[in-house]
Amino acid sequence: MIVTSLQNQRVKNAIKLRGHRERKKQKQFVIDGIRELNHAVAGGVEFETLFVCRSLASPEALKVLNVSGNHTVLETNEAVWEKLTFGNRNDGVLAVAKAESRPIDSLKVGGGSPPLVVILDQVEKPGNVGAVIRTADGAGASAVIVTDATGDLFNPNLIRASLGTVFRMPVVSCSAAEAIEWLDREGMAVVVTRVGAKSHYVDVDLAQPVAIVVGSEAEGVGPAWHDDRFTAIGLPMNGFADSLNVSTSAAVVMYEAVRQRRVGSSQ
Repeated sequence: MIVTSLQNQRVKNAIKLRGHRERKKQKQFVIDGIRELNHAVAGGVEFETLFVCRSLASPEALKVLNVSGNHTVLETNEAVWEKLTFGNRNDGVLAVAKAESRPIDSLKVGGGSPPLVVILDQVEKPGNVGAVIRTADGAGASAVIVTDATGDLFNPNLIRASLGTVFRMPVVSCSAAEAIEWLDREGMAVVVTRVGAKSHYVDVDLAQPVAIVVGSEAEGVGPAWHDDRFTAIGLPMNGFADSLNVSTSAAVVMYEAVRQRRVGSSQ
């Protein structure tokens, strides 16, 4: 049976998930895009419903339908599919999944190489958060912590900007106070990117167990991170702007950590 009506209850509920309030209410979110879906499957995300439009789906996309679980599979026509998708995504398969947040105390970053944690403080734009998560995945970071944010980790723009890597690495949301308490317990050094900082980012030890904190472009980091226990670091700005996009700043510092660790391991 093919769903052809927008009045189908599962279709209506899925469309509503475009809004943060409805995602919070239903405790569900939408995943579209074959890369994102494949990462979600590999990351153990639990699906509630899989929608498929077979006239648009590629053989690769249809493989997602074979994933095990107790979800429902609904086939739609192209008219219904167009209303379901976010931003003209025509991979032909879309999932509604359970939104399960993890507490910061669940993070395990010990063992192996020294932990590298990235903290996004007061960063509200989902695209920026997703881009940093994607870079953190590429840099081999241990975890990403989002602090004092009003958004959610299940925003479709965040998922898309992360290319689905949000499902593959530990990502949690909490208050700055909770994050600092966790960092103290883990015995990690903390470096904070701040405009006007005296320490250059290449002159601090990023090869040790460390957390890199970046803030919003408008406000920077919140008051909790203006603490003498933490090392403020800056990036040189040789033009007219006084700061970089948060995802760019985070990428520069993360890959400096990668460089330092590679140099250290070769000595």
